[in-house]
Amino acid sequence: MDKKLKILFLCTGNSCRSQMAEGWTKFLKNDLITVYSAGIETHGLNPSAVKVMAEAGVDISAHSSTHIDDFKDIPIDIVVTVCDHAHETCPFFPGGSKVVHVGFDDPPKMAAALAAKGVSEEEQLDCFRAVRDEIKAFVERLPEVLF
Repeated sequence: MDKKLKILFLCTGNSCRSQMAEGWTKFLKNDLITVYSAGIETHGLNPSAVKVMAEAGVDISAHSSTHIDDFKDIPIDIVVTVCDHAHETCPFFPGGSKVVHVGFDDPPKMAAALAAKGVSEEEQLDCFRAVRDEIKAFVERLPEVLF
């Protein structure tokens, strides 16, 4: 049996985009990929990310925000940075991990901008839903899209 590809999704705080990517990958590609997520920092799990993923049938409520240093001794095949900040500050991974950048918009930032304009919470969640769906479309093309 072939070994599973090990992918780490990396973003700034491991609270939203990388968590969604981990959740979708476990849900859609668990037979092909061992997946992890981490952040350059840890910001905790974003409740809106949990909510919109649950709407799509994926439970990430038991996930936790993990720091990139927790993976320094785990051989990772591919690190996928999902935000510009993580891509710019991505640490070196020993063992030849390939780093691929696939940027997604920042739902909490977009929702905060809408909230400042008085937009409803439901409409703010649409930011999370849009990015959730973009991440799902990306994960559906794994692992081929990474090579």
